[in-house]
Amino acid sequence: MKPNKGKLLIAEPAILNDSSFNRTIVLLTEHTPNNSIGFILNRPLNYTVNDLLPDVNCNFQVYQGGPVEQDNLYFVHKIPNLIPDSIEVANGIFWGGNFECLKDLLNEEVLNNSDIRFFLGYSGWGKKQLNKEMNENSWFVDENDSENIFSLDEESLWKNKLLQKGGDYKLWANAPSDFNLN
Repeated sequence: MKPNKGKLLIAEPAILNDSSFNRTIVLLTEHTPNNSIGFILNRPLNYTVNDLLPDVNCNFQVYQGGPVEQDNLYFVHKIPNLIPDSIEVANGIFWGGNFECLKDLLNEEVLNNSDIRFFLGYSGWGKKQLNKEMNENSWFVDENDSENIFSLDEESLWKNKLLQKGGDYKLWANAPSDFNLN
């Protein structure tokens, strides 16, 4: 399967030494001949939105989106009717939108955490970089088959995707995250 906007990039077991992407699942929000952008779905941080934006009354968890621009807050959601200027990624998932409007919605407690996910930073690839990494068996692509990516169990997400793929991936799915503990 080829990478495309709305698909999931699953880190291959071959990149276990890559601290940025070891055991990650990335939602691709953009994929063009010139670049690819996505957000890591299964790396929760010890921050809430309120920790980063004191004027926003919201305790939703923030996730590490990737190693690029980690001082910027990004968001992916399923409520474009409430957040103008959102960009559709695929299957009812949207990226970004009017931030002032979003802040008002959060302060008015209109949203719940199954509507939206926040990320510090993003994952980005330049021209042909993602294709090169895929040829090096760093990633495989999978459908975003989840009804709601915002309420997934991030701890078992990578393992479950490997189990679904089957074959040798089943062995890696159950391998310890730190081989030194084995």
